[in-house]
Amino acid sequence: MKKLAFITLIFMGLSAAAQQHMTPELLWQLGRVSSLGLSKDGKNIVYRVSVPDMDENKIDSYYYTIPVKGGKATKVEEYKDLLDDRLVSPDGKYILTHKEVKVDKVNGKDYYPELEKSTMQIYNELDYRHWDTWNDGTHNHVGFAPVNDKDDFTDIMEGEPYDSPQKPFGGEEDYLWSPNGKSILYVAKKKAGTEYATSTNTDIYEYNLESKATVNLTPNNPGYDTQPAFSPDGHLTWLQMKRDGYEADKNDIIVRFKGMDMNLTKNWDGTVDAFNWSPDGKKIYFIAAVDGTRQLFEVNFPGLTKIAIIVRQVTDGYFDVNSIIAFKDNKVIVTRSDMNHANEIFSYDLKKEKWEQITNVNTAFYNKIGLSKTEKRYVKTTDGKKMLVWVIYPPNFDENKKYPTLLYCQGGPQAALSQFYSFRWNFQVMAAQGYIVVAPNRRGMPGHGVEWNEAISKDWGGQVMEDYLSAIDNVAEEKYVDKDRLGAVGASYGGYSVFYLAGIHENRFKTFIAHDGVFNLRSMYGTTEEVFFTNWDGGGAYWEKNNPVAQKTYNEFNPINFVDKWDTPILIYQGDKDFRVPIGQGQEAFQAAQLRGIKSRFIVFPDENHWVLKPQNGLVWQREFFKWLKETL
Repeated sequence: MKKLAFITLIFMGLSAAAQQHMTPELLWQLGRVSSLGLSKDGKNIVYRVSVPDMDENKIDSYYYTIPVKGGKATKVEEYKDLLDDRLVSPDGKYILTHKEVKVDKVNGKDYYPELEKSTMQIYNELDYRHWDTWNDGTHNHVGFAPVNDKDDFTDIMEGEPYDSPQKPFGGEEDYLWSPNGKSILYVAKKKAGTEYATSTNTDIYEYNLESKATVNLTPNNPGYDTQPAFSPDGHLTWLQMKRDGYEADKNDIIVRFKGMDMNLTKNWDGTVDAFNWSPDGKKIYFIAAVDGTRQLFEVNFPGLTKIAIIVRQVTDGYFDVNSIIAFKDNKVIVTRSDMNHANEIFSYDLKKEKWEQITNVNTAFYNKIGLSKTEKRYVKTTDGKKMLVWVIYPPNFDENKKYPTLLYCQGGPQAALSQFYSFRWNFQVMAAQGYIVVAPNRRGMPGHGVEWNEAISKDWGGQVMEDYLSAIDNVAEEKYVDKDRLGAVGASYGGYSVFYLAGIHENRFKTFIAHDGVFNLRSMYGTTEEVFFTNWDGGGAYWEKNNPVAQKTYNEFNPINFVDKWDTPILIYQGDKDFRVPIGQGQEAFQAAQLRGIKSRFIVFPDENHWVLKPQNGLVWQREFFKWLKETL
């Protein structure tokens, strides 16, 4: 109760003061909204608000209901009984769940029980660590239990060295009941060891409760099969990527109808993020990146008729649709954000084509601060293409003044640069501190066609670097940009971009900031955990001397090979628990900068992975970010 009162006082204080600008401290006071679903009676939306507790260095969650038509939110202590539980079997007898099960011997004491204090770990294959966790021989196993005795767990993957839900990010969406309740469907990559680390081949499996037999439902597809669901009429539906090893392949909607697999988005030039069936089973609504945003689309389901399959964009605007919650009275309920506003719940009237905001968790807050202007412009690239570039301006922007300007380099590398609202790489905060932000939709980003999206693979240091420079050079021609105060910042592939630009920028930039960036592609290949990624994007291994694509990657596109040209201050962040881009990448970059006498700083987060998740670490990250810019820009 005290924490809720504290949040209220913050907003009251803001209302009494003059209009403020966003700061890192204010950013970490915002409520983070996520939906849990529509109530059983269809009248209310159940949602969660997560609030950082800076003193306790954790994030607290509170639960609310609000009428679908909008109105007053009500705080609830128990929310699960308000929702239909998709994990309960159709007959109400069983509930789906998953547990970590010890399968493999890894620890010293597994092999030598009498030496129980041994801390050694023994590995004979890859997949010895993943994301931020060492493999200790346990696996996520899906199973079921009686509703009235959840401890009576039946492991339907008993003895298997595979995971469902998928590690590290899979959850309850990875399994579901069949409509008749006689079987369980689940997603798994049934490969182990080195084969697991070099493949993306997940499949959808069906376990029959009566026969206890498991069948692979997608054996002929070598890539990802994910997000299984059933239509209102009982047709199995899922997302599918075709190529093994390519984690950012085109994601299509597949419907199994009368024994045939129908690809509803095959001829559409985009990639699907998530989908929901319409209540009448005639359409599928889905979310996808398009032109620097994430929007709602629909595709009709014709069955075996001769009716053409048509994909149509439903919404449009300077915002991102982030999730589809439910359908109610010709309206679709979604979560939505933009570069000036964190996630809130909205409804969109499909007939009237009208938006209505339902939750207002942070509305009073935003009403009291100056918002940034976001501008969409198009820049011609060096190979004659049209590239979208977002430009974010400080509040109360004055075109007669000159502003320091930051080139933002997106990670991924194939991640949409849209109207997202980050609690770390927050454009609103950057702009509010007096910086113009230039955020190009460079090669490799979804939302501009499959060809554009794929163009970055095996070309990390090629055309994409020209795209970055085209964007910053174009915006720098404006009279309000201080050409002598340009910086480049980014994380992951964006960090790689910063390291690479540091060796080729020809005095454009005055400062650099890289977070968990790839610095040495050779040591990255030798220490990262999902080797399928480096195999695909790098074109192979660095020792493949007769592979011209791989040799170009590890030589021409390797930032470490251009350190002799470094001459600009650089700040390097690194998470010690980041096994995707391991700590050695940041260490190598910092050591090179220091030994070359370049002003540099190394900030290590011993308890963070590829992201910064703890509130106090997040605030330190922001403060050091702007401290560095004040020192060097």
